[in-house]
Amino acid sequence: MTRRLMIQGTGSDVGKSLLVAGLARLFARRGLKVRPFKPQNMSNNAAVTADGGEIGRAQALQARAAGIAPSVHMNPVLLKPQSEVGSQVIVQGKRVGAAKAREFQDWKPRLLEAVLDSYARLSAEADLMLVEGAGSASEVNLRARDIANMGFAEAARVPVVLVGDIDRGGVIASLVGTKAVISPEDAALVHGFIVNRFRGDPALFADGMHFVAERTGWTAIGLVPHFPDAARLPAEDILGLRAGFGEARAGSPVIAVPVMPRIANFDDLDPLKAEAGVEVRLIEAGQPLPAEAALVLLPGSKTTIDDLLFLREQGWDIDIAAHVRRGGRVLGICGGYQMLGRTIADPNGIEGAARTVPGLGLIAADTVLTGDKSLVAVTGTAGGAAFSGYEMHLGVTTGEDCARPFAMLSDGRGDGAVSADGRVAGTYVHGLFADDGMRRAFLSALGAETSNLAYEAMVDAVLDRFADHLAAHLDIDRLWTIAGETV
Repeated sequence: MTRRLMIQGTGSDVGKSLLVAGLARLFARRGLKVRPFKPQNMSNNAAVTADGGEIGRAQALQARAAGIAPSVHMNPVLLKPQSEVGSQVIVQGKRVGAAKAREFQDWKPRLLEAVLDSYARLSAEADLMLVEGAGSASEVNLRARDIANMGFAEAARVPVVLVGDIDRGGVIASLVGTKAVISPEDAALVHGFIVNRFRGDPALFADGMHFVAERTGWTAIGLVPHFPDAARLPAEDILGLRAGFGEARAGSPVIAVPVMPRIANFDDLDPLKAEAGVEVRLIEAGQPLPAEAALVLLPGSKTTIDDLLFLREQGWDIDIAAHVRRGGRVLGICGGYQMLGRTIADPNGIEGAARTVPGLGLIAADTVLTGDKSLVAVTGTAGGAAFSGYEMHLGVTTGEDCARPFAMLSDGRGDGAVSADGRVAGTYVHGLFADDGMRRAFLSALGAETSNLAYEAMVDAVLDRFADHLAAHLDIDRLWTIAGETV
């Protein structure tokens, strides 16, 4: 029989995604077939799967931890925010439309069918299903049509372990409060709790663990100390983006990254952040781009036009133009590439209102946003270095500078464009810098001292250490027992 366990949280960013990844690595090392699963995710940090779809980046990391290729069924519903109240909706890897938050509530009953279908497919091949909830388990206002937390746990009959984050404060109240506000039926689905990201002497919180267990009736599974190397793993969403960035490195070239509201696939930055010979500096709204930057990197965007308008509101377009006049370099990835051209046209209103806006004019090219989305893994060469990565974008870019492609793909296509002076470039390829050779060649051209960092091996080593960390601080045997219990 397939065992199953759902990790839910008292709130967003309490560490659910990483806990599932660590447990996936731990149980996979015991020879079990582990499958990660998240019924519904909201993130603009996505990954391309081998079956030609997209899922949340966190589920791709969890699949890696389990030693398997990511599948669209690991995250059957993915919401990619396009505004404060609306998102693009991805179902089993494919875009099916867009919905406002209120409209999406009406979608949920039929989406539950896809969720349960994907869950059944994965369960059929697994010894252990590790399910991750979304947001907070105590969102009783959304419980009636929930497919992400207790609604899924009830429908699929999956036992739950609840996680609270002590680092943000109020963990006792958040755990006990969850028991107080959810229904008795939902509370019965919870079989234990974990307190995450503890700093200091664990003995000082022993009474806290006992208090929560006494007030809730739930089993204390463990107190997990803060794991600093978590910052070396790809973050799931914007809440975790800033971890590990901004470390001053005297004498190292500075890569300035303007942070826009709908930044997407920002894990492109992680391999750069991991290099000791370069400083990746995130530039927040209201801050100027630093004059000392060697490179301005414009990352991906879920809503390119709106983010371009935001960039202009901050005056960053003026800063970028001055940077180029000083001889600085600019690289745009995906949406950032589209911003560098002369115009961006959205004739069908894919991102909102139908419109055409001027770009930054740093590359002689124009983009038209189309309804067909490119979702494909690619390999090729750029600047003499080989790379592997993936495309995930709407839109077609054409123009004179596309005759000087940034990269040549293995299928013979040219990708991206380079300005006539060679200082401004754009590409549609994500994941370039995870390739060690590509990253070293690129950073060397900036004058950075590169290391012998093997990025992919480093990620696996961190996952192994985190699995060991969990084994030392959680009652793993109790988790295994809970995963086999009837609910």
